[in-house]
Amino acid sequence: MKIGCPTEIKPQEFRVGMTPDAAREAVAHGHAVLIQSGAGNGAGFTDEDYTTAGATIIGTAAEVFAQADMIVKVKEPQAGERKMLREGQLLFTYLHLAPDPEQTKDLLASGCTAIAYETVTDDRGGLPLLAPMSEVAGRLAPQVGAWTLQKANGGRGVLMGGVPGVAPAKVVVIGGGVVGTHAAKIAAGMGADVTVLDRSLPRLRYLDDVFGGTFKNQYSTAGATAELVREADMVIGAVLIPGAAAPKLVTRAQLSEMKPGAALVDVAIDQGGCFETSRATTHADPIYEVDGIMHYCVANMPGAVARTSTQALGNATLPFLLNLANKGWKQACEDDPHLLNGLNVHAGQLTYYAVGKALGIDVISPTLALKS
Repeated sequence: MKIGCPTEIKPQEFRVGMTPDAAREAVAHGHAVLIQSGAGNGAGFTDEDYTTAGATIIGTAAEVFAQADMIVKVKEPQAGERKMLREGQLLFTYLHLAPDPEQTKDLLASGCTAIAYETVTDDRGGLPLLAPMSEVAGRLAPQVGAWTLQKANGGRGVLMGGVPGVAPAKVVVIGGGVVGTHAAKIAAGMGADVTVLDRSLPRLRYLDDVFGGTFKNQYSTAGATAELVREADMVIGAVLIPGAAAPKLVTRAQLSEMKPGAALVDVAIDQGGCFETSRATTHADPIYEVDGIMHYCVANMPGAVARTSTQALGNATLPFLLNLANKGWKQACEDDPHLLNGLNVHAGQLTYYAVGKALGIDVISPTLALKS
């Protein structure tokens, strides 16, 4: 199979879909790997690194799309890239379709088969291709939130860990999954007073058993959330419903009750955000203010630490990438129901229920798609 990896073109996206190590593995399995020139530069990988691994360097994205049987990326294809997809071509990347009707429409029109990293599952109920980026984003969230809190950036001017005689920042993390756990660990490590909210009692018990002395946790009700948000210096939104739009857990009306200059960090922005006032931003212009509250809503947070993120993502995606290349997408999905859960689009039809529900589009089961 010809596997193509274009340069990411989303603003300030420095990650790359394949590492040189992944290219070497694919070549060793008998596949051709086509890398757009400069694709790895942002993550610290040179064209020479890829050619040494056995890949072929291609000049333009158009050539990569035209020649490749499978396109491997990081972020969802941008409008210009979607025009280059074709019927029967396989796309393997993050998609986050639920809040993105234009992308969904274009993918359906292209006739391609699209497997989304964020909906591939595992036998523990986890999301193995989302987890590494959730870990990165979770660990970044308190860091960027602390920067947002600085007075020069419009924040309250509160230091996360305080100093002797001065209380630390109060941080509320909404969601106790992968993002929330890593965010809470880092925020607590910075010395902040941290509370994690979640609606799963088993998860809260786990957090209490493992981190009970590090940060607090509380069952998430509307009342508890409102009370904690009101007193918070920083709120980190870390709620995920796989493949679906994120629920809005902090309303605009609640902003007027918060401390002026408090920071909202919305890690769920790829799925539409979990604050009512969230809108996607970029690393070039990451924060904005609504009603005196500072919002950090960068839609590709892990892109800021591109080398770490690329390596972490590559470790997770490589086994699936090789299965898709070795067997073809149909056989790979027949053999692995967890990979089949990643199928979002095939031959002009939507195959993921949560996306169809969010966008009002008819859906066929992925099992039927396999037979088509």
